[in-house]
Amino acid sequence: MLVVDATVALAASGADDGFDVLDDDLIAPPLMWSEARSVLHEMTWRGEVSLEDAATTRRRLEQCRVRRRSPGQLGEEAWRVADDLGWANTYGAEYVALARLSHCRLVTLDARLRRATARLGFVIGPTEL
Repeated sequence: MLVVDATVALAASGADDGFDVLDDDLIAPPLMWSEARSVLHEMTWRGEVSLEDAATTRRRLEQCRVRRRSPGQLGEEAWRVADDLGWANTYGAEYVALARLSHCRLVTLDARLRRATARLGFVIGPTEL
């Protein structure tokens, strides 16, 4: 099982077979879809992605095989992670918290998230799969 964040889900949604290189059992907190859509919309607004490509990517994102997971203690654990890591917000902490609660790894393309969580030992990049 792997937790995927919005950076990975968006990148995977950008290709027909983008999710094929990932584990068969993918999970994410519910906020992943909102974050990925927001980034895609920003990219379209800036002219970095065509409307047609954005529509295809968004459709793949909405239909991806990532399962939404929101255990009852996710909010509390995300708060604790944010406190432990010295973060002001809990967005990134939700991914870390879900991986911790699910006893699995978190895969991300976010270099800042990777650096901040390096000492935890379970946050990886796609090349480490």
